[in-house]
Amino acid sequence: MRAAGSSYVSGGLKHLVPLWIGGCIALGAVAAICLRLQLRLSTTGFLLLIVIVVLSLKDSFISSAIFSVVGAALLDFFFTPPLYSFRIASPEDYIPLSSFLVTSIAVTTLVRRINRIEKVQRAQARLLDLTHDTVFVRDQNEVITYWNRAAETLYGWKQEEAIGKVADELLRTLFPLPREEIQQLYIRDGSWEGELVHTKRDGSEAIVASRWALQRDERGALLATLETNNDITERKRAEEWLRKSQAQYLAEAQKLSRTGSFGWNVSTGEVFWSEQAFNIFEYDVAMTPTIDMVRQRVHPDDMQVFEQLLVEARGSKCDFDVEHRLLFPDARIKHLHVVVHRTTDQADSRQFIGAVMDVTEAKQTEEQLRQAQNELARASRITALGELSASIAHEVGQPLAAIITNAEAGLRWLRRQPLNVEEIEGCMTQITGEGNRAAEIVQRVRKLMKGAPPDRARVEVNELIDEVMTLIRGEVKSHGGSLVLNLAPGLPAVLGDRVQLQQVLINIIINGVQAMATVDGERKLAVESGMDNEENVVVAVRDSGPGISKENLSRLFEPFFTTRSTGMGMGLAICSSIIEAHGGQIWASNNPEGGSTFSFSLPPARVSAALA
Repeated sequence: MRAAGSSYVSGGLKHLVPLWIGGCIALGAVAAICLRLQLRLSTTGFLLLIVIVVLSLKDSFISSAIFSVVGAALLDFFFTPPLYSFRIASPEDYIPLSSFLVTSIAVTTLVRRINRIEKVQRAQARLLDLTHDTVFVRDQNEVITYWNRAAETLYGWKQEEAIGKVADELLRTLFPLPREEIQQLYIRDGSWEGELVHTKRDGSEAIVASRWALQRDERGALLATLETNNDITERKRAEEWLRKSQAQYLAEAQKLSRTGSFGWNVSTGEVFWSEQAFNIFEYDVAMTPTIDMVRQRVHPDDMQVFEQLLVEARGSKCDFDVEHRLLFPDARIKHLHVVVHRTTDQADSRQFIGAVMDVTEAKQTEEQLRQAQNELARASRITALGELSASIAHEVGQPLAAIITNAEAGLRWLRRQPLNVEEIEGCMTQITGEGNRAAEIVQRVRKLMKGAPPDRARVEVNELIDEVMTLIRGEVKSHGGSLVLNLAPGLPAVLGDRVQLQQVLINIIINGVQAMATVDGERKLAVESGMDNEENVVVAVRDSGPGISKENLSRLFEPFFTTRSTGMGMGLAICSSIIEAHGGQIWASNNPEGGSTFSFSLPPARVSAALA
């Protein structure tokens, strides 16, 4: 390290010694010329000062100090009495000599500082020429005073052509805001950023991201503006292409999905529709959309709901998710699903954006599916009744036999004399009762077979069980089984379709009866009703059959799954869909003592009505 330092110092001295020697010779030569010309002290001092200033540009403060001291010594020796002596006779001579020395040092220091600043500026200018961003400087009159190479490349004007021109006039600048407004913001903040459009020398346009920086003097007055511009023309073209592509894809996607978008400014009443929204409401896209145009299309039966939505939108509600219908002049009906979300802009203006989907086909498909399900359920009921035909015939046969018996007895009483009116009246009463009983059984069978749409009403579950028992009791006995009822009193009514719930119970009981047919020993079927912890009404059917295997237990309610060779696998699946449509649950489990239990729960009527 010491050796390296020594070499550095020696290298510096090798450079300085010739400068010092040459400088001293130059100062001596000027002093000799002035002495030869017999110039005064002040004149000679001024000439020496010039030489010192020139020499100070070559090196540091040390050299300036050395030259200043040499110059002062020359003035003292050759031009200050007594001449040719360094002695100063008059105190007044100290003043010009000290003034020369101080002035020389001060002037050379300032010159070196200015020279150093110029070097830094030139170096910075060279760096600015290396950047890809355009950089130019404008004075307080917007006249260009600096123009880098990137500006030459982008705009096409050489530096000497651009300097001295007014920037906005040369580039024909297009501003995003009025020029005066931008200038006010720029003066206030000391900087400004934004996008500008400049015109090149060849007439083409360039979009630039522009940044302005304000430069002020010591008094705070506007001195100059440094403007840098990044060419974003290609990026803007790509963004515009992407925007158009996205808009095109969005329009196609909305068309394919039959979904339109819209906006509504509640404060101004302004409404925006996408092209697909016009198609959904069947208006010309050239028309200006309004709320009244929607109102003209809303189905009269849904008008109250629509008006209520408008009231809530003008109030405090934020989001909507509704379905309503449209009625067109040709009596066509469309079903719409509308989702709306509230937003607020910078001016705190309430606005809504949303999507409207034409779900007409989905609604039609849903209705067709509902009809198919009803037909399938009806077919399932007919199949179940077919399996109960013998039992039903037996149930109907009993009252018919009683009617025949009582009719024959009545005829005998009519042939006797005198007539026994009381006996005859008793026979007629029994005939009427048995006829009503048979008619009731036939009526229940007709309801089960009838393909009527679902009809929700209050249903007493225990009454429903009793009605099913009328049809099913004979079937149980015909398979050698016994039927046990354990019905909890005071159960709340449920809201449901009586025929569908009867179908569920019949299907479960038939499955239990058929399961017990494969086992020996006691065959007992128990039907129970009660309440669970959540106050739902529960119906359970327990059998003493072989039970259900673990692998089958989780699949019992799947469509087309069956454990019987003659089954279609739709009975329990239909039961599951019916119970779920009633807001309930259905499940199966094995009994610890053997056999299985099928159960279903239904919410009480007050809960069902609230959910509906």
